Amino acid sequence: MKQVVLEKYHCMGNDYLVFDPNKNDLELNVENIKKMCSRHFGIGADGILAGPYLGENDFYVHIYNADGSEAEKSGNGMGIFAKYLRDAGYVQKTTISWKTLGGEETVFYLNEDATRVKISMGHPTFWSDEIPVTGERREMVNQTMVFGKIPYVTTCLSMGNPHCVIWMNEISKEMVCRIGEHSETSEYFPEKVNTQILNVLDRTNIQIEIYERGVGYTLASGSCACAAASAAYRLGLADPHMYVHMPGGTLEVEIKEDGMVYMVGEVGYVGHIQLGNELSEQLRIK
Repeated sequence: MKQVVLEKYHCMGNDYLVFDPNKNDLELNVENIKKMCSRHFGIGADGILAGPYLGENDFYVHIYNADGSEAEKSGNGMGIFAKYLRDAGYVQKTTISWKTLGGEETVFYLNEDATRVKISMGHPTFWSDEIPVTGERREMVNQTMVFGKIPYVTTCLSMGNPHCVIWMNEISKEMVCRIGEHSETSEYFPEKVNTQILNVLDRTNIQIEIYERGVGYTLASGSCACAAASAAYRLGLADPHMYVHMPGGTLEVEIKEDGMVYMVGEVGYVGHIQLGNELSEQLRIK
């Protein structure tokens, strides 16, 4: 039996395992993804990046949350995967693109060892049917929603994945967890939602706490940072070039005139992991 091998990376404490199907014969499923991501019975991670799945002219990457569900997009994940592609010798170019569930992703390498990357995150949309949010088609800007019997003024949007941003004067881990436990699975959001509570420090600095769909409380998230920045800009609270401060670290986000959002982040390599025979065998049990 071939042992399972993985690479572990993090971006501001938002950690992922890279599962390369070209180096493993394991078929991923919900149960073995959850087991590998378990911080008590597995390795521990916020998710798994599976790829590259090579096509004739392009390749595909699957982004899995810790609960085994597949995500459309992950800013930090894409930065991490870009570094893996450079580390593993798949690419030497300064720009790389691939496909995910949420569409095509493009990453620009900003230094030689690929620890600093710029990621094209796409155009945000605030239209309810594109996020999606239930009810009639409307722009989800300054909309009141009720989570846990408490009303909040929210701004919802999609960065290729759904987000709910709540502007507050004071934010905390306890607050975002209290809201997120209700908002993630609320009937407003048929595909669930990532929740960010937002504190605006000044025109170029915002602070957020995150409760991520399929993961829970998260130290940092690229797509969540870009969603919060886009919401702050749309609400007139911030300039188009800002820094997003999270418990795990700070991301630089820029919103271009055409609405395209870019983020710049740092990627750290944790190490190579070869699972033992016992766990490798458990992962193969269906």
